Amino acid sequence: MTVLDSRALNRATLARQHLLRRSDTSVPEAVAHLCGLQAQEPQEPFIGLWSRLSDFNPKQLDDALAGRTVVRTHLMRRTVHLVTADDALAWRARHDDMLRRRVLGTYRRELAGIDLDEVAAAGRAAMADQRPRTMSELVQALEDRWPGPPRRVLGELLIAALIPMAQLPPRGLWHRTAGVRNLPLTAWLERDIASLPADDNDPVGQRLLRRYLAAYGPAASSDLRAWCGLAGLPSAVKAAREELVVFRDERGRELLDLPDAPRPHPDTPAPVRFLPAFDNAILGYHDRSRIIDAPHLGLSVAGHRTVLVDGRVTATWTVRDHQLRISPLRPLTAPEQEAVHAEARDLTTFLDEGIKHIRLDTGN
Repeated sequence: MTVLDSRALNRATLARQHLLRRSDTSVPEAVAHLCGLQAQEPQEPFIGLWSRLSDFNPKQLDDALAGRTVVRTHLMRRTVHLVTADDALAWRARHDDMLRRRVLGTYRRELAGIDLDEVAAAGRAAMADQRPRTMSELVQALEDRWPGPPRRVLGELLIAALIPMAQLPPRGLWHRTAGVRNLPLTAWLERDIASLPADDNDPVGQRLLRRYLAAYGPAASSDLRAWCGLAGLPSAVKAAREELVVFRDERGRELLDLPDAPRPHPDTPAPVRFLPAFDNAILGYHDRSRIIDAPHLGLSVAGHRTVLVDGRVTATWTVRDHQLRISPLRPLTAPEQEAVHAEARDLTTFLDEGIKHIRLDTGN
């Protein structure tokens, strides 16, 4: 069985994530291919798309959000993701149990003895007038019946787990600051959520598996689980296995992949790329060693924006006081510094935030 080392896996990830070369695909097509972008920080998906798409204009994403082809919703790992409307409706039912379990796991004591189905029914009734509501407004409509849980806990239960919600624009639009207003997905998209077929082979899970591998493979079932939050999709993996190819990594883990997916030569040059906070190119794996070194793993979950040099997380970056500051995690060579500066100059133009200086700190 072929063994793929970390560099081979890195180049495969960069190719699938449009980070090896920018793509000329449309914004909805890119969001679909990437299986969504993590988006709890509303402006970060714009940076993620800029680093992946040729001639990306923020208005393209604004138009997709306003036109309801792309939507902000709680989905994978109970985090807010930017996904296509089609994927939100096709995938949501498969995530329902996971979303409930994660909220209950976090607030088991606060929600003890509460009938979740009753809360869900009451929440849907409160939203039946199809008027967008903040979390606080929705909780206010229900808290007399359930006075026990803290308001924040009851709100998270309703919006992140029990009722499939869309976060409406202007939340998530370019250079806009706006609070969260929620509306049920079915009302916002004017379409029903797909029901789960009664099939032991988990056809929805199989589609998730194939889509994940197209954007993240080769990958282990534990990587798939880390990305979506579902329990490894064993029935889906078993049903789809015959059409997949299998590799091993250097630790001996089994890696699954689509037969015709790109796996570039490990020596393929990789350009500098600036990634947003919580980018799924890093968070989409259980084993992130293909893209980030073990001492820096905490950066990927702490909301740091990162810089890829030769395909790996090599620096962090911030914008503050009209300055783009880049802090390397290792010393950079002179050619690497030049490439980082060149990409940083393009980034400052894109961000359009009045950045006057680029500061590249001395490497650690």
